[in-house]
Amino acid sequence: MPSIPSSKPYRIGRSKTGLGLFATQKIKKGTKIIRYFGPMLDSKNKKHDDIDNKYLFEINNRWTIDGSVRKNIARYINHACRPNAESDVNSRKRKVVIRAIKTIQPGEEINYDYGTDYFKIFLKPIGCKCDHCEKKRAKKRAEARAEKLRLKLKADKKAAKQAEKQAPKSGKKASKAVVKASKSKVSKSKAASKRKAGLGSAKASPHARGTGKPTKTKASRTRPLSRAQPKSPDLATRASST
Repeated sequence: MPSIPSSKPYRIGRSKTGLGLFATQKIKKGTKIIRYFGPMLDSKNKKHDDIDNKYLFEINNRWTIDGSVRKNIARYINHACRPNAESDVNSRKRKVVIRAIKTIQPGEEINYDYGTDYFKIFLKPIGCKCDHCEKKRAKKRAEARAEKLRLKLKADKKAAKQAEKQAPKSGKKASKAVVKASKSKVSKSKAASKRKAGLGSAKASPHARGTGKPTKTKASRTRPLSRAQPKSPDLATRASST
């Protein structure tokens, strides 16, 4: 790892994507942080066309900086979709400087946008790991979980409603069966109590008190007596003879 003078407001440190460049001092907006440099590659030179790496910085259609050299500390600056710095390109001087577009606090990682072409070729296939994209993916995962939970609650609610609709039908059937069983038990208990008392199904005796119609004997006993009853002729004759 190349050494950095203590006077410089940055250091190389561990990042989400490997190594990155971090601020060691407060860097104000508009400050030139570091220069991106390396051998110049000419597109008209066929040998230069064969060179291919992740540190190539295209200045214009002809000139490209090969930033893979070890002394190029700026190569450690990572890409970000919402960066705090930008690349300031001077095509005439064939010079590139990284400049702060926000105030960067000590400890914050310095980053800039690599451009659309680089993003499509190198970052999109593996997924961008900058803070903005990580938050976006986390938000999508949270929304997916929330949607899954919402659908589950909806299904549970629907199942509960169906259960409530089916409950009265089964309840009515059960109540009818209970009533029928209770009636059967009551009738059986009444029959058993009658058999116990000796009543059974026999009718009441006509001579029982308060039951039936009065018999002839009873009727004759309750009939009122007449005042004078004529004596029989035999009895009258006997009386006169004596």
